[in-house]
Amino acid sequence: MTTNIVKINQKLTFEQFIEQLPDDDGRHELINGEILRILGTRQHEDVADFIQRKFDRESERLNLNYRISNRITIRTITADGTQQGRLPDVSVVDKTLWEANRAAYSTLLDPLLIAVEVVSTNWEDDYVDKLDEYKRLEISEYWIVDYLALASRNYLGNPKVPTVFVYLLDENGNYQVNAYRGSDKVVSRAFPELDLTAEQIFQA
Repeated sequence: MTTNIVKINQKLTFEQFIEQLPDDDGRHELINGEILRILGTRQHEDVADFIQRKFDRESERLNLNYRISNRITIRTITADGTQQGRLPDVSVVDKTLWEANRAAYSTLLDPLLIAVEVVSTNWEDDYVDKLDEYKRLEISEYWIVDYLALASRNYLGNPKVPTVFVYLLDENGNYQVNAYRGSDKVVSRAFPELDLTAEQIFQA
């Protein structure tokens, strides 16, 4: 994934970011007050699309009250109080919350049920920055899908192997993490009957 910075004379708030989004079909985030256009590789998009389809089918099968999308921008806050605009690769949100104001932009200030990030070369964003921001927003479930094993050995072990990390928020507001590799079945709080292995994701 690559990013291009759209230069603005001043650092933007989240509300200003939404108002000043460029009129193109790209994906954008607000990072440290600047608008960044995000471009994923085809393989990256294939993995994200596969996960979204699996979520869609499971939600429909169980008649879950979920809205699933790759176009929902969420406002997060960093440790120093900076407003960020994050666009997860896949988002799952309560449909009642989503439909409460259907005339609003596809942005949320409330926490998602699931945020999925498919790891790219800037892997520290997903493992460090977004992890902290998503915990602050109290997103119940956060997936990091490192299908190319790009992160350091501190996360992936030695030798490094592709891994899906699922972070679940506990009652104290902290994330507890489980790692899934190979034929491991990925366990999700929001989709308790999900039949999906790590390897199926990596082969998408």
